[in-house]
Amino acid sequence: MNKLARCLVFIALLAPTVPTWAHTDEYFESVEAPHGGQLRMTGPFHMELVAKNGNLTVYVTDHADNPISVDGGLAKANIENGSTKTQVNLHPVGSNILGGSGNFSLIPSTVVIVFMKLPNQEGYAARFMPLKPKPDPSKKPQEDPSKTDGGEHHHHHHPPKH
Repeated sequence: MNKLARCLVFIALLAPTVPTWAHTDEYFESVEAPHGGQLRMTGPFHMELVAKNGNLTVYVTDHADNPISVDGGLAKANIENGSTKTQVNLHPVGSNILGGSGNFSLIPSTVVIVFMKLPNQEGYAARFMPLKPKPDPSKKPQEDPSKTDGGEHHHHHHPPKH
């Protein structure tokens, strides 16, 4: 019995280290982003891009929505409007915030690709379409069953929206 108890304690200690399963872009399209931007998942991070008036702001969190420090990080955004491409360098402007500005315009088909390299981490990229119309809220978002643990809802919690 003592071995069983130790085994259960060991499993309980390991449980928080099991990776959270992937969300699809479609799922993130249906979720209200904390800062009103667009959410994407890349590697171990969630990124939220807020693009307005020539300014880009990227909020970086982990899969449990805890802020991730971007101090010492390098990032850039490539903004594509058809054949027009603009690059904006992003710099840490807060504990988990990258920001930058440039001369660009946004239209519904604009694609913004954010490349980010944080200290002691691999580099990651996320693709955004900041003005893409939101999906019909009456349709329930679906997780990709191939990227989840049996199709159930993900195992972290989002804070309530006010």
